[in-house]
Amino acid sequence: MKKLRDALERSAFGVCAYIGEKMRLPSARVRIYFIYISFITLGSPIIFYLFVVFWMNIKQYLRRGKHVIWQ
Repeated sequence: MKKLRDALERSAFGVCAYIGEKMRLPSARVRIYFIYISFITLGSPIIFYLFVVFWMNIKQYLRRGKHVIWQ
């Protein structure tokens, strides 16, 4: 069961796991809070989620050392 959960976390961009890691909370609790807040605010946290996904991808790209965009 843990392997399945880890695979799903990696395929879902890992945003909730990243936030949970930074805040020292279990990622499952962060997901539950995200779902509750999304229902209460009619889905506006999805914009925040997509921004964090974009930011995490840019950060990984820069850490690999590929600073040149056009090659």
